[in-house]
This record gives sequence, structure tokens and C-alpha cells, in this order.
Amino acid sequence: MSSALAVPIPEGLTGLAKLAADKGWLKWAIVLTASFAAILEVVDLSIVNVALPYMQGNLGATLSEIGWVSTAYSIANVIVIPLSAWLGLRFGKKRYFIFSLVAFTLASVLCGFATNLTTLIVGRVIQGLGGGGLLAKAQAVMFETVPREEQAKASTIFTLGVISGPAVGPALGGYLTDNFNWRWIFFINIPLGIMAVFMASTFLLPDADPKGRKIGSVDWMGILYLALGLGAFQTVLEQGQQDDWFSSAFIQRMAFLSVAGIALFIWQELRVEHPAVDLRVLRYKSLAAGSIISLAVGMGLYGTIFVVPIFAQTVLQFTATKTGLMLIPGAIASAAATFVLLPLSKRISPRLLITFGCLITIGVMVMFMGINPDTGAAELYWPLVFRGFGTVIMFLPLSIATLGALPKSDVASGSGFFSLTRQMGGSIGIAAITTLVARQQFIHRSQLIYDISDLNPAYHDRLSSNTSFFNTVSGDPVAVQNQALMLIDRAVDAQATLLAYRDVFYFVALIFILVLPLILLLGNPPKPAPVPVKT
Repeated sequence: MSSALAVPIPEGLTGLAKLAADKGWLKWAIVLTASFAAILEVVDLSIVNVALPYMQGNLGATLSEIGWVSTAYSIANVIVIPLSAWLGLRFGKKRYFIFSLVAFTLASVLCGFATNLTTLIVGRVIQGLGGGGLLAKAQAVMFETVPREEQAKASTIFTLGVISGPAVGPALGGYLTDNFNWRWIFFINIPLGIMAVFMASTFLLPDADPKGRKIGSVDWMGILYLALGLGAFQTVLEQGQQDDWFSSAFIQRMAFLSVAGIALFIWQELRVEHPAVDLRVLRYKSLAAGSIISLAVGMGLYGTIFVVPIFAQTVLQFTATKTGLMLIPGAIASAAATFVLLPLSKRISPRLLITFGCLITIGVMVMFMGINPDTGAAELYWPLVFRGFGTVIMFLPLSIATLGALPKSDVASGSGFFSLTRQMGGSIGIAAITTLVARQQFIHRSQLIYDISDLNPAYHDRLSSNTSFFNTVSGDPVAVQNQALMLIDRAVDAQATLLAYRDVFYFVALIFILVLPLILLLGNPPKPAPVPVKT
């Protein structure tokens, strides 16, 4: 039978997979399976955020305690992503992939039925461990299975899910939370997880004979250092703003452990014969440069998806559902961009497309800087649409330019590291943006207060206008004065918040400007050898 795959078809295919191989669409079934699993992981990363206040009230948790529902998932995610290549090699790629899906689905059941915060956090840890294995392995399976000349099409399908996931997550989470219950953001994973397990069991290629795999000894120390370093670093990012960063002894200890753990991890992995994470793949210039750019893309993608809903809910007073619906046009634009980009990727250099995507994103940030007190959903519509379009133009060629040229033996390790940088970029971006909003809001408020003086005619006019208004509803002069001053105080807070968000968008634009030179280090994936014409 003709495989039309990048690898020979092994024995042991299921009946449906054999039929797919005969018809020539097995590779696309594998791509859809991998993409569907990745979508589950990416959506679950963002779907929870809109439901945290409801969980807090239902479980009787404090704000700092409920934050660990997201923190626990992220920590487990970043620990397992770089280990996914080693786990796939040791236990079999298909076996590990299915195990990750089953763990993710069962953990969703545990989270949905959780009656206390501890159970919910344990479930989120298991979910994160399962989900982290899905994202990196999905991309590795795709690049290892699909022939090089068709990797652009496969990346289009994969990118469609990964890019639209962060936008669909809040919308779906807001709808389920507002109309049903926060538990349904976990219950919805159950039928989807079962479907993904069926697809993986049916279409993924069987694992090679374990006796033929080079497994080597288990790098327990590397795994320990990795868990310590990345786990502590992610904790600093997730909890730093809440604990006032390095004024907290806990954050100081976590920062020390993260530096020590990551340093020991690098030392360990470079000296052992069979490392848990093969850092030697960074010898490929395209992977090293692409990973740094991926870090910035993660900051821009997850950072703006994080900050825009917060702005909409805190400043524009949108509901969770309305905020989620506001992001849908951007997700649709991402879907449209994937299909527009497919024919272009065959004619235009990936480096040129990535540059164009970065410039679009920078332009979007400039558009966001124009927010004002009258800004509404209509004014955010086109910036969000262009953001969705620009992210795809940047993300899809980046995956191809970074991983497409790697030897197949290094694709799994390279994909794991590449996925880790995007995930860590998102965490760093959210932490940086959260801190920047809080700090800049304080700074701008301090500056604006200088204008609150009787010597300022504008202040005097506004105070008189407010006082006249409240005099019509109250006869107490002291209460009227306090209400008039309170209204001015709220206006100052609102203006300080707007200026703080402007600074955030400027910060994101600056990040993309700084990574533009790194695009020159990316290589164009080698073109496949032409098929000889039979005469």
C-alpha cells in the first residue's frame, strides 16, 4: 500500500487506519487527531480564568487561594512539556499520547466534581501534566508523520487550533459559567476527551518494538532539577504580583530555587549521555532563534488575550459572556488567515511572513494605544481582528522555519523546547503585564492628582457641576460634597487605568520591535527533492 507519509507504515494498523492509508488520507487523519488534542489543552489554559470569581464564592476560597487553580495547571504544564520527547521515547509515542489524553479527561471529571479547593487544585495538576504532554507531542507527531512538502498544510490545521484556542476559551468559559455552572467548563472536556482518545487509538501509528528503542537510563536528577527550576519560576510569575514580588520572603525563596534549579538542570543535561531533555538540539540556529521569537509571540498572543478581557470587564463593565463574544471575530480572522496563508507560504519566504506578522502586531498595539473613556466594543473590533490575522501570519511560518528543517530524530526534542518557550512566554507576558498595569496605574494616579487643586479652573468647574447634581437628590451638604469628590476620584482612577493600559500596549509593541533582528537567524526549510519523472 502507498503510505504517502514521511515514514514507512508499520505493522499493526487498525482497520480504519489501513483503509485511510489505502485511500491516501491517513496523514490528514493523524494531523486532525494531533490538532484536536492540542486544542483541548490550549482552550483549557484560558477557559478557567473567567470562572475564577464564581469558583471563589462557591468553594469559600480567598483571592490568593483561588489563584492556584490556574497556577497549578501552568506549573504542571511547563514541567512536563520539555519532558514529552523523553517520555514518548521511553514509553512509546502513541502510548504516551493516549495516556496524556486519558489523564486529562479523568482529571476534568475530578475538577468538575470537586467539593473543596484542595481536590480542585489536585485535579488541575493532573490536568496540567496530561495537557502538557499533548501540545508538544501533537506538534512532533505532525512533523514526524507528514512529508516535508506538505508540512505547510499540516501546520495550517494545527495553527488554526492553537491560535484560536485562547480566544475561544474565554468565550466558551463565559457562556458556560453564566448560563449553567462553572463545573461545566470541566465537564465539557469529557465527551471531547473520549473522542480524542478514540481518534488517537484509531489513527496514530503503532509504537515501534520496545526492544528496538534506545531508551537508556532514567535521568532522575535532570527531572528533579527541571521540576524544581521551572516549577519555582512559574510560581514566581503566577504569584509575584499578588505577593508584591521580592518584598515577599516566599517569592525570594522561589526565585532562588528557580535560578539554582535551572542552572543545575542545564549542567546535568549537558553532561549525561541520555538526558531527560536534550538541550543539544539548540545547536540548530533556527531552533535557537525561533524559540526566542516564540517567547515573544507567547507574550504577545497570551498577553493581549489576557489584558483585553480584563480591560473590558474592569473598565467597560462587560459581562463574562459579552467579553468572550468580543474575542470571537479575532478567532474567525485567525481561521481565515490560515487559509489565506497556505498558498502564500509556498511562494514567500517564512522570514518575510514572520516580519510582516510582527509589523501587523506592532500596528495593532498602536491602535490599542488610542483607547479613551468612550472606547467600546466597536472600537476594539478591528484591532482584535487584525491581531488574530497577524498572529497567524507570524506563528505558522515560525513553526515551519523553526522545526521544518530539523532532522526527524531531533524533531520531538525541538518541538518540546519550542512549545515550552511559547508557554513560558505567555506566563512571563501575563506576569509582566499584570505588574505593569498595577505599577503604571499608581504612577499615573500620582501624576494626575497634582491637577486636583482649587487653582485648576477645570477641577473647580467639575466639582461645582458635581455638587449641583447631587444637590438635586440630597439636602445634606456634607454628603453632597463627599459624593462630588468621590465622583472626581473615580474619574481620576479611570483615567489612570486607561493610561496604564496604553503603557502595556506600548510595552508589547516594543517587545516585537526588539525581536525583529532575530528573524534574520531563521533559515528557510530545505525544499524537498523533486520526484524523478518516469519515461
